[in-house]
Amino acid sequence: MSVLVPHAPPGQPKKAATAAWIGSALEYYDFFIYGSAAALIFPEVFFDESDPATATLLSLATFGVAYAARPIGALFLGHFGDRMGRKKIMVFTLILMGVSTFLIGCLPTRDQVGTLAPVLLVLCRVLQGISAAGEQASANSMTLEHAPPHRRGFFTSFTLSGTQGGQLLATLVFIPIAALPEEQLLSWGWRVPFWMSIAVAVVGYVIRRKLQETPAFEQQAATEGVAKMPLAVLMREHWADVLRVIAGALVASVSTIFTVWALSYATSDAVGMSRSSMLWVGALANLVALAAIPLWATLSDRIGRRPVYLIGAAGSAVMMFLYLWSISTGSYPLTLLLGIVTFGVVYSAANGVWPSFYGEMFSTRVRLSGMAIGTQIGFAVAGFAVTFAAQIAGPNGDDWSSVALFTAALCVPPVVAVLSARETARIPTEQLGERTAREAAQPESVTA
Repeated sequence: MSVLVPHAPPGQPKKAATAAWIGSALEYYDFFIYGSAAALIFPEVFFDESDPATATLLSLATFGVAYAARPIGALFLGHFGDRMGRKKIMVFTLILMGVSTFLIGCLPTRDQVGTLAPVLLVLCRVLQGISAAGEQASANSMTLEHAPPHRRGFFTSFTLSGTQGGQLLATLVFIPIAALPEEQLLSWGWRVPFWMSIAVAVVGYVIRRKLQETPAFEQQAATEGVAKMPLAVLMREHWADVLRVIAGALVASVSTIFTVWALSYATSDAVGMSRSSMLWVGALANLVALAAIPLWATLSDRIGRRPVYLIGAAGSAVMMFLYLWSISTGSYPLTLLLGIVTFGVVYSAANGVWPSFYGEMFSTRVRLSGMAIGTQIGFAVAGFAVTFAAQIAGPNGDDWSSVALFTAALCVPPVVAVLSARETARIPTEQLGERTAREAAQPESVTA
């Protein structure tokens, strides 16, 4: 039975979108400064400098550790988000990310405490991953359930615009840091961006505490009740859509390869581009993405989620070949141009649409669980794609064509997922996820 969802109070959709944007920007600032540091700084600070190739591989592996922690975080945060509401999870994840990132900036180095240093680094990285597991799913659920039915794509895209904004901010912060003299950079300079994250907990808490819970969740809780075990309901009624989301989330490999491995490759001895110049490629690509994401999302409100997402997933598979090839030529203008087109324009088609596309696959009672678990399992693979790429690239780290082929292969499951999915752009909010619910064999156990 569908639940009639009341309209959100005037101005609340914009407030929800703004809270999602700012919160995601602040949180993913924390998350992506780690990626830049893992590529440029941590091999020398936390790992054995006598073997640079192994140190780089281990450093990039710690970047993937957070993605391994994400599915675990998704199980817990998804459960509580569907039982207690979206707002509480949004506040919790932001504080956890701010604290764990600040602590990274306080860690002792390998020279100071030996192997304990990378152990502490991994622990903080795990906490970052748990936080990120609930951040996007809760923010997406919040904006989708507050949004007008005919503009869900546009409003939910603000979460991913915020993510790109956070990545842009992280890159801009690292540009002057990377330009510091080597001694200052490796002693105290790298710590500054992490210390700045203490503002995340304060600003994010103020913003998100003022946001109202969604009408859809409140209506669900007041009428049919919330699920006692959202995971059981999710696996019984929406298992096929969970698999689609897992497959679709693999497209995030494009982001991790672009952000971390390509940066490491371009600044290696094999190519020799400067750190600052490559950070500018990421900064400008993210700046373009800030404009492209809401435009692609608006287009999906008009023509549907599936065609726009397909452009992003299939197009990214092709464009990564061109982007990594441009790096191999050593031509900075070509690298800058193709970097902007690949990440700023083409990848943004999938990136801007998935928040609404995935969220619309599920009903209100299991939406946060479905999005969190599905995306975080897929994102876990995407996180370790950087580590696999470092191995695939060979002992000299310069086999870019194999990395491009590997990235393209990870774009195939998202294409299959979108082709098998139903179009949801024009389904009323209160009816989302109902088709699979009607097919369920057993009724749901709920508690008011």
